[in-house]
Amino acid sequence: MADDDVFGQINALSDEEERLWQSAGDGHGLAADEHARLEAIKVELDRAYDLLHQRAARRAAGLDPSDAEPRPAEVVERYQQ
Repeated sequence: MADDDVFGQINALSDEEERLWQSAGDGHGLAADEHARLEAIKVELDRAYDLLHQRAARRAAGLDPSDAEPRPAEVVERYQQ
């Protein structure tokens, strides 16, 4: 997956997240499935950003960035901030 593909995925997920928050702003809040989808989007965004960081690190080290692979959610979500 190329950087542009990852950025496209990030943009699509961000757009969906924004639409969900806008619909929640109508005074009715979020339905359970919408809340679950927001949580899933958060995880997928974290994974996408992690992949971009991996690709950049490989590039900086003189390695092939295309060898970077998305890490499982269980790994990415356990990173310390």
